[in-house]
Order: sequence, then structure tokens, then C-alpha cells
Amino acid sequence: MTTKPVSAPVFSIDALDGLIDEPRRIVVSGLVPDELVAVSARTERAHGVTWMSQATFMADADGVVDLARDAPVGGDYAEVAAMGLIWSQQPVDSTSAELFADDIMQPMATTLTAETAGGVRAEARLFQAFAAPGVERCEIRDDGLVGTLFTPAGPGPHPVVMVLNGSGGGINEPRAALLASRGYQAFALGYFKAPGLSPFITETPLEYLEAGLRWARRELQPKDGFVAVSGQSRGGELALLLGATFPELVSAVIAFVPGAVVHGAQGAGDPARGGWQGTTWTRGGVPLPHLWQDNAAVHWHPWAGEAPPSRHHSVFFEGLKDTKLAARARIPVENIAGPVLLISGRDDRAWPSSLYSRMVASALRKHDHRHLVRHLDFDDAGHAINLPIVPSTQISRLHPVSKVPYTNGGTPSGNSRADTGSWRGMLAFLDEITGAATHQNAHAKS
Repeated sequence: MTTKPVSAPVFSIDALDGLIDEPRRIVVSGLVPDELVAVSARTERAHGVTWMSQATFMADADGVVDLARDAPVGGDYAEVAAMGLIWSQQPVDSTSAELFADDIMQPMATTLTAETAGGVRAEARLFQAFAAPGVERCEIRDDGLVGTLFTPAGPGPHPVVMVLNGSGGGINEPRAALLASRGYQAFALGYFKAPGLSPFITETPLEYLEAGLRWARRELQPKDGFVAVSGQSRGGELALLLGATFPELVSAVIAFVPGAVVHGAQGAGDPARGGWQGTTWTRGGVPLPHLWQDNAAVHWHPWAGEAPPSRHHSVFFEGLKDTKLAARARIPVENIAGPVLLISGRDDRAWPSSLYSRMVASALRKHDHRHLVRHLDFDDAGHAINLPIVPSTQISRLHPVSKVPYTNGGTPSGNSRADTGSWRGMLAFLDEITGAATHQNAHAKS
């Protein structure tokens, strides 16, 4: 009579503590050969909401499962992905789309659990930090500005990146903290839906952003005078607009899923001041022409009346058919006096960021732009290109201002690849144009 082998799963994690952009190697050993084991990941994110994922694996002949080598046989993702248990997480009993910790200076803890069919369990924890040791956080309320400054450890001066959020508003502290962890002084500037500012994007004066750029140059004393502007979605549109409007203040533009034209206030607009078709940006008190300003080609409205279509980005293609208006609303990117990085998703269903990025690159090429222009365009990625190794499952969500449902597009796997690829691509771009070697990129696959 033979004795049935007994398994006792054990976790081995390469780097329990690290920055959020660092992949980890997660291994479960002590299993019986060919044994099935369910591995789950639980993370408490913003507002105490728990996010969870689960995948089942089959042990190899040595009783080992290596997430960097083995694809699940079932579960929340279906490919070899060292950090698949993180990016495939979904919120538990919540519709939350907030991915980050309430306190950005504290690492997020993820509890991993391995359980065999016989009910034998093992647990381990890993920690993902946004702020490296020595990074300092300081709230900025100077000159009417509302933002947060993150300063790297070690002596300066440092190159500076101004970080702008999109149509959700607020202050993008996670991206700024992680940039500071990689050697860049990062100024996350809110321009609406932040303390003391308007709750809407409507009629945002470019002079406010100009004041932010001048403050950064004056107070932060950037290395070699370098101040880049990075923004996402409406913030990407804004980053291009700032580079074109204040070329003497903007050393480089990093535009995530940007617009190539000025748009109306859209879902972040004040219903009392034109709503979707209201003015977004002003200069000298004068509204900038935008794509929804008496557009002759748009025959339907994406967020009015009936439930919005799942691909409401079609309205942007309709809008561009009014070629005279589109030409007036076009951002004159040829005025930008520095390098430009464009990042887009080919399955962006919020608006056509891949097309818009190509329009920007084409305009720069036609005007013999003498600085570096790079376009990273990701397959199977949508509008919500984020930081690396965070959940990428929130394809459809409610707009944070209008509360109307819309679709970002992409797939969880494709979005995750874009998250990682865009972050690494941005760091490589910044290092190249600043001549910096201020951080170590994480090269392992995630």
C-alpha cells in the first residue's frame, strides 16, 4: 500500500518590497507534481475597497508553479504574466475605479493565498510603493496654484515634470510620486476639481497653467532649465496646448491618449455653462475655438437623452468632418520648441487617441520639427493607459464628473502591456532628452 503524497505549498517572492513599477517573481513550491493550486490576490485600495483576483495553476513535475513561467489553467487571466494576479484584479462588492492608496506615501499591501484541492493553504504579502525612500511630498498653495510637489532623494538640481490629470480632474499624485522615485522632481498640478478650484473644466484659463510653469522654473530651479509637461486625455490635449502656447516655458511634451484639437468641455463641463459644448480653455478671457462650437457635421450627441453608445468615440470622427472648424480648433503643435512623446491605444473607445497622435506627429513632420518626436501606439489598449502593474480591468465606468457611463476600450491584458510599455517608454524618453541616468528601469516581463 502506497502513501499518498501530501502537499504543503510555500510562497517564494523575489522582492517583497519595491516600487509599483517593479515586477516580482512569485513562485509556489512544495506541491505534488501535477497538483492544482488556486492562487488569489487581495489588495485594499482607495476608500477601503478590496480588489481581488484568482487563478488556478497546475504544478510541474517538481511540484512548482512559477507565475513568470506558467500560464493559469483557469481564472481571471489566461497567459504567462508574472504580475497577472495584480492587473486582473476587480473590486469586490463595489463599482470603484480608484486604483491607488488613500495615502500615496504608504505602500499598498497585497495578500497572496495559495490553496490546494485538499484545503491546505499558504499566505504571503508583497508591497507596492509609489514613493521611494527619501522622496518628499509637499502641498503647494502658492500664487493661487493647487498642487503637490514630489522631490527625489539626493541632492538636486533635478529635471522637472509637471503632471496634469484628465477630465476626472484632481491632482495626479501617484504618477508624480513615482516620477520622483525615478529621479525627476514632479509637480502634480490640479486645474479643476481640486481644493479651492472649480468642480468643472469649463472656462479654465491658460494663464493659471502658465503661472504653474513660471512657478516651477522660479522656485524649483530645474536642472538645465528643463521643465516637461505630462498630461493624460484632456491633460494630454492641455500638455500639447501649453507647449504650443508657451514654447519658452515648456522643454518637452508628454501626451498620453491626447486630443489633437481643442474640444469642448464634454463630460467634465458645467451644465450651467454649456455642458458638453461649453468652452474648455480661455486665454486673455477669450474662449479658444473648439470642435463642438456650432459643428456642422455632428448629427448626434454621445451623452444626451438615451443611454450612450458603447463606442461613443464615433462622435469625434463626425466632428472632424467639419474640416473648417477642425482647422480652427487644431492645436498648433508646430510651435512646440522641444521633444514630443505621444502615447495612444489603438482600441481607444473614449476618443480616437491613435488617430489624434498620428495627426500631431504628421503636423510636426510637415513643419520640419527639429526635435525628437516619438509615438508609442499600443495594440489592444484603450483610453485608460495608467501606471504599470495596477488593475487594468475597468473597461467601462462612470465618468467621474458627469457620472454618465462610457467605455475606455482595450482588453485587460492589452491595457496592462500598454501601462508597462508606456511607463518604460516615458522614462527612456526623459532619460534620452535630459541625458539623465537617474533610475533603473525594471526590464523583467510583467
